Amino acid sequence: MGAPASGAAQDADEEARRRLNAYTYLSAPERLEHVAIMRVFCGTLLADLAVPDIMTKLRQAGASAAGLDADTLTVRLEQLVQWGNLLRSSHTVNASSISEYQRSRSRYQLSKLGERIQRDADGVLAEADAAREVSNELLALVERGLRELADLVAAPGGIEPQDGLERISTLFVQFSEFADSIRDFYAYLGQVLSRYDLDSSEYQGFKELLLDYVEAITEDVAFRAPRISAALDTLWPHIPAVLDRLDAHAQGLTGLSAQGESRLEVRVQRSRGRELADWEGLRGWFSNTDGQGSQVDQLRDATLRALQSLLANAKRMLRSATGEMSRRKDLLRLARWFDEAAPQDAHDIAVAAFGLYGVRHLGIPPATDEVVPAYTSWWTGPVVEVPVALRERGSRAQRGRASTVEDHSAQKQRLREAARQRAAARAAAADELRSASGRFAEVRLTSAALGLLLELLATALGNAQFSRHVSTGGERTAGFDLDSASSEDAELRIRLTVRRTAGTRTVLYSADGDLLLDDLELDIGRISAAADGEAEASVS
Repeated sequence: MGAPASGAAQDADEEARRRLNAYTYLSAPERLEHVAIMRVFCGTLLADLAVPDIMTKLRQAGASAAGLDADTLTVRLEQLVQWGNLLRSSHTVNASSISEYQRSRSRYQLSKLGERIQRDADGVLAEADAAREVSNELLALVERGLRELADLVAAPGGIEPQDGLERISTLFVQFSEFADSIRDFYAYLGQVLSRYDLDSSEYQGFKELLLDYVEAITEDVAFRAPRISAALDTLWPHIPAVLDRLDAHAQGLTGLSAQGESRLEVRVQRSRGRELADWEGLRGWFSNTDGQGSQVDQLRDATLRALQSLLANAKRMLRSATGEMSRRKDLLRLARWFDEAAPQDAHDIAVAAFGLYGVRHLGIPPATDEVVPAYTSWWTGPVVEVPVALRERGSRAQRGRASTVEDHSAQKQRLREAARQRAAARAAAADELRSASGRFAEVRLTSAALGLLLELLATALGNAQFSRHVSTGGERTAGFDLDSASSEDAELRIRLTVRRTAGTRTVLYSADGDLLLDDLELDIGRISAAADGEAEASVS
């Protein structure tokens, strides 16, 4: 049993070695020439090029390989073929002479692996040092898409296959873009915070970036992650059946896989969302499914590490300001400013650099009831009490070790659990009201259901339109028009409609007592999950 496993491992290592060889041209001494050649091929689709064609395109682009002769260019092309970035073309050469055949007989085309590597390399060269914005708005779209998909899957008859394909593809494109932007931004942030040469202006800018932008990101993710996890939990039992239904509707490239002895086996990379592993990755991003922590937890830890790096930079600059680090460069620059400045400007520079202000600007204000003019002499002016720390150490900064930050994780967990229980109780009350609609005289409502009903009733009566009516005698009377009085709760997906019907008596029995409504009819329905937000037919 050991030999086949060993052979499979060797085959896997050989395949990995072959793929990694395709990166060799990026580190070869002639890498700029190789990159220029690969860009020529990446600018075409399903095209095979001969050496003269490549030389022409290199000269037009003005690349670093524009000066290569035909022989040297052929050597570079053959090397790229050996590494797996290019393939020799089987294109038939139509030549009118022997010399033309010799020039055109070697034609090359781009391999899939070579195109992928060159595309990634161009992205690194173009945007590696840029700060990429986090596509936070996509997270809200992911949440909305999951909730709508869960509603459609659970509906009678399930979701239509084509609609499911479109929604799942859109959902995973949005999530992939959001996750990529998160990774790129935090990689950039780590690169910046690892520097120890930040001056005060750079530190101030990055501090605002961290405290404002990063805080906004983490708050949005922390707010939406539980909602996305809840939608995925609802959707999860239906995922295998949905994927099977989508495969039956549209196989895509999987139809090229081996279906018989005469078929050529083709490895297919499915679209995102068409495999169960894609859904497991999406769920693992927001929930701790394997005990290793979710990506949301890692995001929170990365933010904490960024804050620690920011504090380390602050401590370094403080040590630098107290003279514990060399300030030679700064002092030489200051000396040059003094040497080039006029006398009055030199005084201003000294004041700004060393804090040598006039005595009346010492920085300790007198008592609020003692207004001292600026021309008052020290001899006749009032005495100002100087703090002991400032008098002895020249600083009013507090000394000693700062207290540790109190851990509120247990309180936060209790608050989250209490909020979850309240939401569950309201959802159960909404279900109870929908089931009791039209037969209130036959059921006894719970306290939670009655409270929710009174809440909706108060809102509906507040939404009633005030109008004036003309009686048969021509007399105008004012009143509320309840024909359009309604209220709804989009989160609970419940709607209450109140109608005025003369002579009607609606009695609501509950554990807290009975409520009698004269001349009012109550109709409770469910809000549809459709994108237009219109309500379904109410349950009467």
